[in-house]
Amino acid sequence: MTEAPAPPAERVDRELLRIAFILVLGTFMATLDATIVSVGLDRLTEEFDASVAEIQWVSSAYLLAVVAAVPASGWLAGRFGGRRVWLAAIGVFLLGSVLCASAWSASSLIVFRVVQGLGGGLLPATGQALLARVAGPGRTGKVISIVAVVPLLSPVFGPLAGGSVLAVAPWPWLFLVNLPIGAAAVLLARRYVPVVDPAPQRTAFDLRGALLLSPGLAVLVYGLTEVAHDRAVPAAIGVVAGVVMLAAFTVHGLRTRSTPLVDPRLFARPPFGAAALALVVLGASVFGTTFLLPLYFQSGRGMSAWEAGLLLAPQGLGAAAGSVLVNRTISKVAPRTLVVAGIVLIVAGTAPFTLLGHGVPDAVVVSALVVRGFGMSMVGAPVMNIVYSRIEPEQLPRAAGALNLLNTVGGSVGTAAVAVILENRLAATGADVPAAFGATFWWVLGFCLFAAAAATRLPRTQPRKG
Repeated sequence: MTEAPAPPAERVDRELLRIAFILVLGTFMATLDATIVSVGLDRLTEEFDASVAEIQWVSSAYLLAVVAAVPASGWLAGRFGGRRVWLAAIGVFLLGSVLCASAWSASSLIVFRVVQGLGGGLLPATGQALLARVAGPGRTGKVISIVAVVPLLSPVFGPLAGGSVLAVAPWPWLFLVNLPIGAAAVLLARRYVPVVDPAPQRTAFDLRGALLLSPGLAVLVYGLTEVAHDRAVPAAIGVVAGVVMLAAFTVHGLRTRSTPLVDPRLFARPPFGAAALALVVLGASVFGTTFLLPLYFQSGRGMSAWEAGLLLAPQGLGAAAGSVLVNRTISKVAPRTLVVAGIVLIVAGTAPFTLLGHGVPDAVVVSALVVRGFGMSMVGAPVMNIVYSRIEPEQLPRAAGALNLLNTVGGSVGTAAVAVILENRLAATGADVPAAFGATFWWVLGFCLFAAAAATRLPRTQPRKG
């Protein structure tokens, strides 16, 4: 039985756009900070006289903290209200930024990055849920299509922004640059973002679930990171321990009579399961490519970090252009059509990189990145609109937390997977670095095709507006 056609979408007025802009500032800071530091790792290695193995934890610690924080975002927003949690997360993130800028050693910087990551992990999910709640089902699609482009732009422009900062200022400004943005976000939110009441029925915090899910995810991501660095024993311990803890959480989530931190049953509810799978695989593809291309430009073609970041910029421009199209069509075109078309464009934009071993001109690289960016913008917003428009308002914080968690984990797993594959290809091809990168991109294509298969299970029709 097919659903009735949806009535015309409600108009997105200036007030809602202003709220969206304010909330997206938090997402912008959190996602940008995950990558802006990457180009400063060499500078930090010299500053603190640290080894490469030690300084890479400046990035890894932030990522693990984000992964650990996301699962709690739904319960916190339901318990204390979305705006209050979002403002508190901004505060924690800014505190972490100040502490990072004041670090006196590599160890202290790593600890302070954990503080920053805990705040950053709460911002995207809490902001999306709050925005969807304020917008209502009739306007969610259009407004989400505007803000969903930010996580796509941040990994592209992060290294470019980091290189720009280091060109004119010392390393602490990699973190201090967050302060004016965060301060503006807090002041504007207190004035313009409405208060959304907590859930009417307060639930107890799922302590057992939290002790299994967040550490389990963090340990799993740690294990995958160690796989990428070819450290067998910690990798095996991390992956096995993480999988066991996540399996135990799933059993707990299905058996508990109280509300679990993330309800495994959500993934059995159509279209949530298909949407979640598409986001996981898309995250693996997007972040895997964002990891591979700068590395190829620098190690395979001898470019500087600034040049590599500049060559990646067309992907961000494509994503911005695609978001305009999605904003105009998201209420008129079936979600599955948009998502599948977007994945097809990602495949088309990824295919040229499988030929890196044969020499790919810069013009082809730029064109492929524009096409990839355009396709990426056609996936995230429709998928989130499907979920946010079909779920009860009180469930929005938990659903947003689950989707952001899966996207983050997908990105982490994808990055670790392509790093391992690249390492093996480099060992097999020897001095032929472009050929090794080209072979690795065949796996990225495989991720995209898997996402396309998941997308075929998305709804043919628009959700009912209520």
